Amino acid sequence: MRSRKWLIVTLSAAAAAAGALWLTGCAVSPVDVPSVDAPNGPATPLQGWTMIWTLLGIFAGGMALNLTPCVYPLIPITVSYFGGRATGAGTAPGSVVAHGLCYVAGLAVTNSLLGVVAALTGGLMGGLLQNPLVLSAVAVILVVFATSLFGFWELRLPAGLTQAAAKPYPGYFGSVFMGLTLGIVTAPCIGPFVLGLITWVAGIGSPLFGFLVFFTLSLGLGCPLFVLAVFSGYLDRLPRSGGWMVWVRKLMGWVLIGMAAHLVSPVLPVFAETWLLAAVAVAAGVHLGWVDRTMDDSQAFLRTKAATGLICFALAAFLAASGTMRGAGVEWKPYSEENLQEAQRLKRPVVIDFYAAWCMPCRELERFTFSDSSVVERARNGFAMLKVDLTAGGDPLHRRLMQQYGIRGVPTVVFLDAAGRERKDLRVVGYIPPERFLGLMDALAKAGS
Repeated sequence: MRSRKWLIVTLSAAAAAAGALWLTGCAVSPVDVPSVDAPNGPATPLQGWTMIWTLLGIFAGGMALNLTPCVYPLIPITVSYFGGRATGAGTAPGSVVAHGLCYVAGLAVTNSLLGVVAALTGGLMGGLLQNPLVLSAVAVILVVFATSLFGFWELRLPAGLTQAAAKPYPGYFGSVFMGLTLGIVTAPCIGPFVLGLITWVAGIGSPLFGFLVFFTLSLGLGCPLFVLAVFSGYLDRLPRSGGWMVWVRKLMGWVLIGMAAHLVSPVLPVFAETWLLAAVAVAAGVHLGWVDRTMDDSQAFLRTKAATGLICFALAAFLAASGTMRGAGVEWKPYSEENLQEAQRLKRPVVIDFYAAWCMPCRELERFTFSDSSVVERARNGFAMLKVDLTAGGDPLHRRLMQQYGIRGVPTVVFLDAAGRERKDLRVVGYIPPERFLGLMDALAKAGS
């Protein structure tokens, strides 16, 4: 039974780490463009399975935050509160469910508004994140917050604010109020993680996506409490509090360091980016698996630590292998009117990649999609591949092209048929895997023939 409990703890923590590392690489980076309406409507940050897996990772991260020392002790208190509301005089049989839903709704309102506000600063944040110095400074801030999770210093809120947030209120309003103020009470543990997420959402600049991210995080935080409130008889089956919660907090600290490494990777060479992430995974494995001296009297906890260390080593090996096994990529030509006219003279369809070196999903496209052997071969035979590099900004030609095509963010890939007309139905915004990109190239080639 205890082994099964620790398996749940391990999987939740590992999923949170993997999800956080995954989501930092999936954003569409906003660029400084003139105020125009994109022909296809606003760009969506993530699409398809990328969106689903990212939200699942965020949900897992929210669940794992329940295992930190600031949140876990609140579980019996919260469940007792719901139970008291359900057994009071004159209450309906389903009252505990209603109170639980009110609690999760209050939590979701607070965090979702936070995500929307963060996203509304996206234009400013996206411009700032083009500067390597700003990228480095934000990464340093994340590392500093990680040291708080490691226990080197404590993030504390004013006692009066914490007491006011923890004050109980009667009725359904009391349940909503508990959800609204959970972030304040638990800020020392979840605050650094949430601040890292805010930085990422603000860089994307989509209010809808910011709402989805923090709403999903709220569901991850509130779902375990809601389930335990409804099935309060299972409360005694939870692992008891102990040193393992401090260890989970340190794991979240390594997640923040991974996010910081992803943040600075656009200013590094591609090979350095790969080895930096692999080094972070190795360091996390050594620390969490063996060096950390957090004590707990459970043998299952020791096995969990060792398993986490091995998982981190496997992740490092995967990252290193993915970096060293990458083949030659697509041969791009810089965009120019001469190159475009040459493609039209040869009756070749054109692929225009709007790119920036500081853009994480642009690098993902280069690393996986544009390095795929099938994509490289298809591009070599029958396509004109042109690249518009927006890294520096300020080029009059690039600004004209962004206005002409309604470019809202990078990466954006535009497809032109052999006559030079854009196929707007094929436009790509964000990362897509090689198989989907091949399908778009085939559709463009068939239309031209």
